[in-house]
Amino acid sequence: MSAGLRTAVERLGGLGNDGFSYIGGLGYLAWDTVRWSLRGVFGQPKIGWSALTFQMVRVGVQAVPIIALVHFFIGMILPFEMAPVLRDYGMLNQIATIVVKAIFPQLAPIFSAIVLSGFAGAAIAAELGTMVVSEEILALETMALNPVRFLVVPRVLACIVMLVCLTILADVVAWIGGLAVYTFFLDGTVLEYYERALESLLYRDILSGLVKAVCFAVLVSLISCHEGLRVSGGAEGVGRATTQSVVKSIVAIIASNMVLTVIFYYYWPSQ
Repeated sequence: MSAGLRTAVERLGGLGNDGFSYIGGLGYLAWDTVRWSLRGVFGQPKIGWSALTFQMVRVGVQAVPIIALVHFFIGMILPFEMAPVLRDYGMLNQIATIVVKAIFPQLAPIFSAIVLSGFAGAAIAAELGTMVVSEEILALETMALNPVRFLVVPRVLACIVMLVCLTILADVVAWIGGLAVYTFFLDGTVLEYYERALESLLYRDILSGLVKAVCFAVLVSLISCHEGLRVSGGAEGVGRATTQSVVKSIVAIIASNMVLTVIFYYYWPSQ
């Protein structure tokens, strides 16, 4: 085997080993988070509700203006893009159908999760990474306090609760954005848009979007916490972990959305 080929094989093996090691560490963190969450709800010690509420405000409430603005624009873009095609076929009244079918099961949970990864995920990774560098995590362990219970569980639960709420907000705001375009630019009526949207929207569309929101929140929060807790190398390591948390979260969101969409297509069809 030539030296170049040997080096390529060794690098490929190293990447595979690093990948499996990362997935294993993430899986262990997920298991530890579930274990401490269940103990916090059904056993002892209980979840710190003040810490959970504080994280919910940081993760969700402060993201409301960004989520609302982004999805209002998305709701406006869809009718403008589809109107020329639908007008050619005399189906301009189907604008509301396209908006709700695109927003509720797909765009709202995806874009809300992406905003969450940049808004909250990066902050979580930076905060935990700074605590690792300043040895605050080590201090917790020295006092026999589990870092997962005190630091990870409140952040994961806050992300789950708030991303579901943000997705619902995104659904409503995007629907209103589509309504604004349909009535002011496409000469439609509010009643026509409302009735068509109501006829087209299924419980499956709403619930599948919320299920995706839960899955995305788990992925974003766990990846961000995992990146923060494995920081090394001082301030440079914190910056690297922050970047990696956002990049890996977005990749995980898109990949898991594909998997969930296939599952819903085969096991929870629209008709």
